[in-house]
Amino acid sequence: MTTEIPATVRIQKETILQGMNQQQQEAVETTEGPLLILAGAGSGKTSVMTRRIAYLLAQCSIQPWNILAITFTNKAAKEMNERVANLVGDAASDIWMSTFHSMCVKILRREAEHLGFENNFSILDPDDQMSAIKQCMLDLNYDMKKFDPFSVLWKISAAKNELIGPDDFKSRAGKSLLDSVAANVYREYQYKLNSINAFDFDDLIFKTVQLFEDQPDVLDAYQEKFQYIHVDEYQDTNRAQYKLVKLLAGKYRNLCVVGDSDQAIYRWRGADISNILNFERDYPEAKVILLEQNYRSTNTILQAANAVIQHNARRKDKNLWSAKGQGAPISLYAALDQTDEAAYIIAKVQEHVGSGGQFRDCTVLYRANAQSRAIEEAFLQAAIPYKILGGMTFYDRREIKDVMAYLKVTANPQDEISLLRIVNVPKRNIGIGTIKRLLDFAHENGINLLEAMGKAERADLGAKATEAVKKFHLLMTDLHWLQEGLSVTEFLQEMLRRTGYREMYETSPQEEERNRLENIDELLTVTRAFDKRRRGTLADFLAETSLLSDTDKETGKKDNAVHMMTMHASKGLEFPLTFVVGMEESIFPHARSMDSSEGIEEERNLCYVAITRAQEKLHLSYCTERTIFGQLQMNEPSRFLDELPEDLVERSGADFAVIPRWAIGLRVRHPQWGIGVIMEMTGEDDELELEITFQSKHGTKKVKPKLTKLRVIEN
Repeated sequence: MTTEIPATVRIQKETILQGMNQQQQEAVETTEGPLLILAGAGSGKTSVMTRRIAYLLAQCSIQPWNILAITFTNKAAKEMNERVANLVGDAASDIWMSTFHSMCVKILRREAEHLGFENNFSILDPDDQMSAIKQCMLDLNYDMKKFDPFSVLWKISAAKNELIGPDDFKSRAGKSLLDSVAANVYREYQYKLNSINAFDFDDLIFKTVQLFEDQPDVLDAYQEKFQYIHVDEYQDTNRAQYKLVKLLAGKYRNLCVVGDSDQAIYRWRGADISNILNFERDYPEAKVILLEQNYRSTNTILQAANAVIQHNARRKDKNLWSAKGQGAPISLYAALDQTDEAAYIIAKVQEHVGSGGQFRDCTVLYRANAQSRAIEEAFLQAAIPYKILGGMTFYDRREIKDVMAYLKVTANPQDEISLLRIVNVPKRNIGIGTIKRLLDFAHENGINLLEAMGKAERADLGAKATEAVKKFHLLMTDLHWLQEGLSVTEFLQEMLRRTGYREMYETSPQEEERNRLENIDELLTVTRAFDKRRRGTLADFLAETSLLSDTDKETGKKDNAVHMMTMHASKGLEFPLTFVVGMEESIFPHARSMDSSEGIEEERNLCYVAITRAQEKLHLSYCTERTIFGQLQMNEPSRFLDELPEDLVERSGADFAVIPRWAIGLRVRHPQWGIGVIMEMTGEDDELELEITFQSKHGTKKVKPKLTKLRVIEN
């Protein structure tokens, strides 16, 4: 540990701790040994982490290159880096602050040879993964109508997140036919990745763990480098991430993890809440600090969140509070149907804007994307601007994926998957039959596809096809050598010219095709920013873009529009006016989660996350009937609504009107049997029974209103 403090990091302790509450200060000043910071929603955890790093540099004489900070999104890493730089200046550039995956790419670029890979490896995006899985299934003669490739890929991904390789997976595979298929595809898929010098997203962490376990000297070097480790959102770590952190922290044990068991919402993608719940078991000497003061929401909103989450058993207890005051009550609206629910949202948004607010202040959160349709239609009719978070991103567009495939093949000529995407784009008279013969020739001779193209005259293609293939091979070989010495932007411009890709759209008679040029030009804006930020290689640029999450890929424009998104996508965001819609059993909690206590508890965590997005005003709503997925549903209100303290909630809508006076001749709707007319009435109160004749094949039925949700239809 060096005693000299870089001049840029001479900061007074008082400056670092300025404006922090007692618990936050304690978290910053606890620098040695394991530390668990239980940070409630809106409790300033990013500020604590950044100031703790500044404190290590300025007060503890720790060198920046001995500090590691891991986040889950590039956006969070960038924000942390900017905040640290504002405190410590240039020293921030020597700190590794990145996502798990970005960190592992850095390590693997340096150490790939230990795993039998070259350091110019490709990273498969989800589309590439699916293409590879489908190709493997075809090679193994599996019927993709019988065995869903998405299910196979999901099983393989889940295995990698549990650090289970192909051999172990096969020995552990269940008795189902799908498990057996997945095991065989996993082995073939991994062989394909190795042969094209590529990793998928899950491999980045899996292979780094494997590297550290197989190469003790390499692990020791990184343990020595990263003497102070910080991990954000620790409740979201999976088995592989947990193991990676444990290995890195094994020598110095200066591990600070920040998280909140109440915001664990990613079990479905492998996150293991026990990692944070068992931190003190893993590190018995650990110190635990609770951050309970919330700087985002009113106390009404926080009291509601506290009341709901206390019904969970698997959690670390804490109680959020705020100095912002009590605030407005929570509004709970019982809508007749999804059209009525949308009308309620529009009325409240218009009321907010009419009082001087902005559309961007508002967000609509839903459990499933299918719920957005009715609200979107209503917004369009009411001329209310809206933006959906999680729609098609810039990098999902066809032309961008094509250009990125060209860049990937240039950087890694073994990348067969990317090569197959662009071999005939633009058209080069290299048809499917030619490609199949080339693939067979390549595999028979133990060479990659691009090498096979260079030997096309030996592949029995015919004179015309051979000429086209050799011309394409020469083009790609020239591009591979051309990348040396050029910036990424310069190379991209030259690649677009030489391949004819830009010309293909410039000369197209279709306006939609010509509009794709705007996206290609926007990619040049991205590369220029990369070149300005760092003098990196093409492989560096590809790694950086391949590691962007969906949130990172969203455009940065602050549109004045209502934001719409799933509850999962809302994590980390905040809005003055928040609508949480579809608070109905089977919708939220979701039907798939209702068969286990763990599933219900994670849904309750999601409810807690949704509630705590609201800063000033929270609106909750449910429908007495809803048509979704083509089916009419009449679900009970969500159990989470029953967990809200009555004194915090103002109720309105259909369920809170006067109880209908049942009468002969009244038209009603039954959840299963549709519309009918009351013909007879017997009994009273809870024993009231109605005889109803329905307008369908169901005929006349006896119904007790006490036991069945009937809706009165006005004449």
